[in-house]
Amino acid sequence: MRWSQVLFSQGFGTRRECEALLRAGRVQHAGRPVEDPDAEVDTAGLEFEVEGRAWPYAESALILLHKPAGYECSQRPGASPGVMTLMPPPLRQRGVQAVGRLDVDTTGLLLLTDDGQLLHRLTSPKHHVPKVYEVSAKHPVSDAQIAQLLAGVVLRGEPRDDPAPVRAAAAERTGESTLRLTLTEGKYHQVKRMLAAVGNRCESLHRSAIGTLQLPVDLAPGQWRWVDEAGRAALQGRTVTS
Repeated sequence: MRWSQVLFSQGFGTRRECEALLRAGRVQHAGRPVEDPDAEVDTAGLEFEVEGRAWPYAESALILLHKPAGYECSQRPGASPGVMTLMPPPLRQRGVQAVGRLDVDTTGLLLLTDDGQLLHRLTSPKHHVPKVYEVSAKHPVSDAQIAQLLAGVVLRGEPRDDPAPVRAAAAERTGESTLRLTLTEGKYHQVKRMLAAVGNRCESLHRSAIGTLQLPVDLAPGQWRWVDEAGRAALQGRTVTS
C-alpha cells in the first residue's frame, strides 16, 4: 500500500492533506522520515509516527475507553460532551462509534469501532455477549433481591413497560449495598430498572467487562487504548493462531 493511502485509511485527513504531511517530513517509520507519498509499504504489523505520536496501522479500529461520568455516547450529544471528544482526530475522522451506550452518569468500559460486522455482533441480542456491571444501591441488597434478579423481573416505565421478564446471567452481592450484575441483553436503562423492580435503587453504575475484555486497572477515566488481536478475536468468538 502507498504511504499516502496508509495515512488516508487511518484518518489523517484528505488524500491531499496526507500527501502534505508526508512531503513535510512529519511522518516517520523506523526512525526515518517518509517523504514520498507514493512509496510502497507492507502494512502487516506496521507502526509509524505522525508528528511525534506513535500510531499502529489497523485495517479496522477497535478502541477500549474508560468512560468517565458526564459524557454522552450519542453521535449527537446534547447538554453534555460526547465521548468522541476524548478520541484523537484520526479516530474521529475514520468514523469510530460507540458499541452500545452507557448513560451519562455511568462509567467504565466502552468499546468504539469502525468495524460494522463487529459492531453488529456485539450489539445483537442473539449473540448474548455478557456485560458485567458494578452497582451501588441505595439500600442494602438482600438475598431475596439477588434471587429475583436471577429468576427474572418485569421492567416498568422508561419509556414503556416491558412485559417479558429479564434475567441477570449472574448476580452476586459484593458488599452490603453493592452487587455485581452480568447481563446479556441491552435494554434501555436496564440495570436501573432491574434494581427498581426488586425494590431498590441504583445510585452508581460502572461497567467492568464486556465478554472476556476487562477494564484495565491502570487505565484512568478518559484514557483509551487499542484492543489487540487476541482481544478482538475473543470478542468475535475465534482464537488467534501463532
